[in-house]
Amino acid sequence: MSVMKLEEYRQHIRAQLDSVTDFWLKHSHDTDHGGFFSCIGRDGQVYDDMKYVWLQGRQVWMYCRLYRTLERFHRPEILQAAQAGGRFLRQFARVSDGSGGGNRWKCAFCLTRDGKAVKVQRTIFSECFYVMAMDELSRVTDDKDLQLEAEQMMEQPGLPGDVPTSSMAVPMMLLCLVVDKYRELASWCVQQILQHVQRNGTAVLENVSVDGAELPGCAGRLQNPGHALEAGWFLLQYSEQFGDPQIKKTAVDKFVKLPYQRGWDKENGGLFYFLDVDGHCPTQLEWSMKLWWPHCEALIAFLMAFSQTGESELLETFSQIYDYTFKHFPDTRSGEWFGYLTREGNVALDFKGGPFKGFFHVPRCLYMCERILDGLLAHRD
Repeated sequence: MSVMKLEEYRQHIRAQLDSVTDFWLKHSHDTDHGGFFSCIGRDGQVYDDMKYVWLQGRQVWMYCRLYRTLERFHRPEILQAAQAGGRFLRQFARVSDGSGGGNRWKCAFCLTRDGKAVKVQRTIFSECFYVMAMDELSRVTDDKDLQLEAEQMMEQPGLPGDVPTSSMAVPMMLLCLVVDKYRELASWCVQQILQHVQRNGTAVLENVSVDGAELPGCAGRLQNPGHALEAGWFLLQYSEQFGDPQIKKTAVDKFVKLPYQRGWDKENGGLFYFLDVDGHCPTQLEWSMKLWWPHCEALIAFLMAFSQTGESELLETFSQIYDYTFKHFPDTRSGEWFGYLTREGNVALDFKGGPFKGFFHVPRCLYMCERILDGLLAHRD
């Protein structure tokens, strides 16, 4: 592929990142109570003022990462928004875990507009994104208290989970948090992720037993191509940081190429949301829909894999995913991306944000792809 084509990708992705960021800066900030609105309609109107803690943390993290690493986002309004989001989280997100164990606490899943806890979940995702937000905010503000809060949350007992099944989402999320600072825990996360390669290396399954065996029933047969691809680029980052060529090979072969081969809809294009490894119809009603975030993860995974290996096949697949993604998801009228498409690629839900879609997967994808393309083009120059 020519340098001109890579530059075309970079310029388009850069413009998309600017547009998406402007949409959330304009429509999501709650200047009365702090924090961010997540439930935002097609044209920017807020249709529900509930605040979801994991999305609050993601937005703080994303603003900080843009502010810290890309010069054009090093702007006062972005830092101020991140700080306001951080204050809201610190004031309202943490709640007692109810165990009576002294200093043990969790993060709420969702809050009212003014910060009252509505719901707490067993999962660790609110806590993980709280940690990510505090860690990244501490980097841009040099506030040691924020870093201490992040470390204390990481040390809460039972963080890896003690459920009888192992969902790939848990070690993936932890690896994202700890790869820079906690080598031993990062290695544990990698080994947990690798256990999800099943069927003699022919499939990545979403759920396995705690000792890495395949589970019976629908849960055991479940495949989530988007999660597998996301795990793929997490593993690529790990292998690059610690110089592990075997992990890199496994990441490319089993967590990048294989989920795409299994998950790509050859009739309509796009990635399925869920699949059954034995070909049964998945029980999830949305299984055949095309969602924004798996395509975001696929773009990162294939571009990163190409940048680390130079395999032209990986760049060709990136190009295919790129064409589908930018044809179907961005809203040329009002900005940002639609998140939920039918199997045929038509818009099913036209809002821009909700309980599960915020300022994270789209800008993180665009940001990371821009940075990878920067590196590729600098090397070719």
